[in-house]
Amino acid sequence: MQVTKKNLTDTKVQLQLAADAELLQAVKQEVLQSFAASIKLPGFREGKAPLTLVEKQVDQARFQTEFLEHAINELYSAALQQENLRPVDQPQITISKFVPFDTLEVEAEVEVVGEVKLPDYKKMKLAKEKVAVTTKDVDEVIASLRTREAEKKDVDRAAKDGDYAVIDFKGVDEKTKEPVKGADGTDYPLLLGSNTFIPGFETNLVGTKPGEEKTFVLTFPKDYGVAALQNRKVAFTTTTKKVQAVTEPKLDDEFAAKVGPFKTVAELKADIKKQLEVEKQYQADQKYADDLLTKITEKTKVSIPEVLVNEQIERIERDQRQNLIYRGQTWAEYLEAEKLTEESYREKQKPVAELRVKAGLVLSEIADQEKIDVTVEELDMNIQALKARYPDPSMQGELDKPENRREIASRLMTEKTIARLTEYATAA
Repeated sequence: MQVTKKNLTDTKVQLQLAADAELLQAVKQEVLQSFAASIKLPGFREGKAPLTLVEKQVDQARFQTEFLEHAINELYSAALQQENLRPVDQPQITISKFVPFDTLEVEAEVEVVGEVKLPDYKKMKLAKEKVAVTTKDVDEVIASLRTREAEKKDVDRAAKDGDYAVIDFKGVDEKTKEPVKGADGTDYPLLLGSNTFIPGFETNLVGTKPGEEKTFVLTFPKDYGVAALQNRKVAFTTTTKKVQAVTEPKLDDEFAAKVGPFKTVAELKADIKKQLEVEKQYQADQKYADDLLTKITEKTKVSIPEVLVNEQIERIERDQRQNLIYRGQTWAEYLEAEKLTEESYREKQKPVAELRVKAGLVLSEIADQEKIDVTVEELDMNIQALKARYPDPSMQGELDKPENRREIASRLMTEKTIARLTEYATAA
């Protein structure tokens, strides 16, 4: 096989391929063998006729078509391996010369991953932050548990901090008087003083009585999560339907036994501290992995194929659309609220998409250089552990699907690669 490679761009190559006689002969025999199973010749058992006779019986047009398909696939795959290329899209194939079963020359153009030039990642250091759980952290969880277990009693008086106010509310733009999406609710139980709503909302409900309606104007914070509401003035109309006094349970051993398998408050607090340590450590480890990978990625040089960036943008958009469904908002409403078009949305996501793609290429390249692999045994053990967590038969069946096995294997590969990088980054 002869291969001539020409770089058309940083991420697009042209391959001139010429097959050798050995490859063509092997493909010819393979295709004829596949035909032999369906051809019956007098004096021979099914599938046992000599291939020279089979060749005379088959439809020649079909034979050549099958031959070309198999030969080009073999030729192209061998060229990719020889040139160490990583294609990211289907190639554009042109047959330059074909003499049936004797000569085959093709031209292939394909988008590939450019050369990944890694920094000396083995010498890149990053200190780990120490995780600490304070008494305040534990007390906040205790306070939340006491609120959850509190007794609520309807009262006929003005609401005050610490009460639950069951309210109906709606918000309209102060200027246009148009309803504001997401600024309304019915029979909403709001704990006054919890700072659940935007600043000023709960304060305006303090002093209201059951059945009382009140209107007030608030300005959404400039850093509010929804861009369309940032600094926006909204007129809220609320109706306080109920006021409920809250009596929290006493923090004693009886309370500890009620909320879990604990005999004393000390046991409850110790368990809360342990759980918080696990949670904080997990969050710290995730942040450390992200920071370390970002640090290496920023110092890596690689040309990213546009097709990979576009695929990542599409994934981001799919996730965004799914989140909007949960929030009861349409895609059109979201774009309008954020003052975006389809095109500007995609352009806005491009830097994030490029960083994600680049990080993925970095992990893949490091895994190759470090010879990191996921064995079948490791994959099977991980899937069995997941099945133990999800006993539902349909869910277990999903885990066995090839696409899900590949996804789990990819995640395991990432975890093993990050673990190796962490060893280098934290070594003395």
